[in-house]
Amino acid sequence: MVVSDVAELRAILAGPQPAAADYAMRVVDCLLSAAQQLGASDLHLQPAAGGLEVKLRIDGVLQQAALLPREAGPRVVGRLKVLAGLLTYCTDRPQEGRIRPGEPHSGSSDPADSANLPDSTGSSALAAGGVEMRLSTFPTLHGERAVLRLFGAARQFARLDDLGLHPSIRPVLDRLLGETSGVVLVSGPAGSGKTTTLYACLRELAARSRGERSLLSIEDPVEMAVEGVAQTQVNPAAGLDLAAGVRALMRHDPEVILIGEIRDPPTARAAMQAGLTGQLVLSAFHAGSAAETVGRLLDMGIEPYILRSGLLGVLSQRLLRRLCDCARWSDDPDDRLGLPVASTRVPAGCKQCGRTGYRGRVLLAELLLPESGPTGQAILARAEADAIERLAVESGMVTRWQRAAEMVEAGVTGAAEVRRTMGFGGVGVEQSAG
Repeated sequence: MVVSDVAELRAILAGPQPAAADYAMRVVDCLLSAAQQLGASDLHLQPAAGGLEVKLRIDGVLQQAALLPREAGPRVVGRLKVLAGLLTYCTDRPQEGRIRPGEPHSGSSDPADSANLPDSTGSSALAAGGVEMRLSTFPTLHGERAVLRLFGAARQFARLDDLGLHPSIRPVLDRLLGETSGVVLVSGPAGSGKTTTLYACLRELAARSRGERSLLSIEDPVEMAVEGVAQTQVNPAAGLDLAAGVRALMRHDPEVILIGEIRDPPTARAAMQAGLTGQLVLSAFHAGSAAETVGRLLDMGIEPYILRSGLLGVLSQRLLRRLCDCARWSDDPDDRLGLPVASTRVPAGCKQCGRTGYRGRVLLAELLLPESGPTGQAILARAEADAIERLAVESGMVTRWQRAAEMVEAGVTGAAEVRRTMGFGGVGVEQSAG
């Protein structure tokens, strides 16, 4: 089966008859295959009064793919649960599992599941073409909601050169990764590609070290195996959370530690302590900008002198959709949406881009270096995020808004996409892209 856009998927899903014994298996096979072909990062199955809504997140945007009959919803979700090794008869509590291609999954089902889900030994996983997935289920008013995260798309970004970092950022990040101690953070909102960037950094370090550096990780969850790295997944039931994991890894002679994400003060303190005692620490952090990352760490109780000494850099990033060739140029102020640009390309839509006007995404990033004099002094003085950002700009940092304006003027993306991703605060017509 070859699927080129969501409309084709909708037509294909209209074929199987819900009364057929193999309905759930055929639908799941189709969804997993199509999700990979269309480059989706997530597959949503949302039960509603009118049926099971199927949505795909493509290039960061949810697209309605189909509406399956309501009575088919439990069977389709149940099929996925079998593949992920979850308890199919438990529908009143959240569950999480993985679907690994080619790996048999018997699950734990009742006779009704067996009757409705024939041949539940992993053929659907094979249809995904080698992509590993994480399934999460959650009870809702109209039935179980299921979300499938596909990890395969990140495989194409194996090393730093594949990310598309700005030429001014790439060598600086290289230098930071060459340090033997300190903390490098990759920040941004959910879905901004932080984990992909961290894995690229980890692969870069593994390739450079050729086995001569001790590379360890503690993650929640481990999204992809990286050769040459000892990776560990948190286990809250056993008392192994991120902070405890970092403290335990310190006794395993680490040189580089990847922490999946800094979410709370204990993990932040453990990360900074590791960075100050001779390890290079990489981690993700949820924040809207590089300066906001520093501000939030201060709010978590990290002392300013520790941040000034231990934080090597903050790479804050976003993913913007790249305009298709069908886009047209416009100098209409309404199309510029207040961005400081002379003109912008406007999405049109064609068969090649699935009528969306966009094809793929591009990385937008800013890099803050606390080591610069004025910025470091601002951190020591517990300055607000906007003051830290202003001083960082005076020291040479190019902000995310400036980079976004450059991309719009170059025709890579459009003003509408910048506003969709970054909002309407932070830059207006009075600000310059310089």
